[in-house]
Amino acid sequence: MTTRTVQTVASFSSPFLLPGFDTPQPAGDYRVDHDEESIDGLSQIAWHRVGSFLFLPSIGTPGSSQQMVPIQPSQLASLLEKDHPTP
Repeated sequence: MTTRTVQTVASFSSPFLLPGFDTPQPAGDYRVDHDEESIDGLSQIAWHRVGSFLFLPSIGTPGSSQQMVPIQPSQLASLLEKDHPTP
């Protein structure tokens, strides 16, 4: 089975509260890694997401330590939807 990590950036214009955290995270751009595994046996290449991780603090925030926080893709999508509602 082949694995890969796809890096994206989640942009928040307002502070947001991560599940399991007591204090909100500030607005900013956050690195997100999505770990995926290939699905064997198909005639086409397909990938299945097995984990997503949000990196704290936001990109460009000074500091020497980083924290990688697991997050469900549905939770991340919900947070982004609240931050960027569609009309």
